[in-house]
Amino acid sequence: MASWNSAHLEVLYNVLGWLAFVSWSISFYPQVILNFRRKSVVGLNFDFVLLNLTKHSSYLIYNASLFFSSTVQRQYREKFGLNEMIPVAANDVAFSVHAVLLTVFTLAQIVMYDVSGGASTFLNVFKVCVLFKLCTVKRGNQKVSKTAAVLVSVAWLAAAVCVFVSIPRHSWFWLVSCFNTIQVVMTVIKYIPQVYLNYRRKSTIGFSIGNILLDFFGGITNYFQMVVQSIDQNSWINFYGNIGKTMISLVSILFDILFMVQHYILYPASKRTSDNPISVSNEPLLGTSDDPLSESV
Repeated sequence: MASWNSAHLEVLYNVLGWLAFVSWSISFYPQVILNFRRKSVVGLNFDFVLLNLTKHSSYLIYNASLFFSSTVQRQYREKFGLNEMIPVAANDVAFSVHAVLLTVFTLAQIVMYDVSGGASTFLNVFKVCVLFKLCTVKRGNQKVSKTAAVLVSVAWLAAAVCVFVSIPRHSWFWLVSCFNTIQVVMTVIKYIPQVYLNYRRKSTIGFSIGNILLDFFGGITNYFQMVVQSIDQNSWINFYGNIGKTMISLVSILFDILFMVQHYILYPASKRTSDNPISVSNEPLLGTSDDPLSESV
């Protein structure tokens, strides 16, 4: 079993990992607080949140399985080398658990807050537990698009197929890798609706830039945590052995830079005329048969 060659690099690895955990975990709160203060979710794309839940749920399954299961770990080493270090750390599992919980809470806010600035009835909170109900929730001109609902359904259907395929072969690492692949795809897709929404509205009002700055720092520290492990082990296998962790860092950094360009350069505060959630129109950013893009922005 692999062990650390340098105690100093091991300490640095853990420090970077928990910095990533803290930064990424805190990054959820600016949006939650903003929604609470405005009593509105206009400006936050619902597709982004729903895709994010699928992404983090898949990532949690992968991280927890590889971190806790000795069987999955054994199959990982059989594939990549008996002396290879497991590429999932405790901070990865902790982050995934926290991310799922906060994303569910954000979905609850989407259900609760009306565009008028009030709160829906308590019974509406139960809609967040059912995808169909969530897709019927509408705030202003925004709701979960049919395309996003289809993508999420296809992702979980693919996961179910992988489960049935893996059971007779006991291919548990292959199975959790399927979930890792799903989270990579969701990571790439999930940012696109919010980027397009900002473009359509020519505004980032309602979308917290604090979330992006923290996400960017988390992506940087997460990536360099992997670099430190590779330097210590004199092997870069952990980068493709855990392609999900690699992609979550690189894709997050790329899109965070794009969001910062939108917020600070393309649509700065001086160009915003109102922070009234009622006056801000929003569309599902993945095109749907509802044709919400025909509405004024």
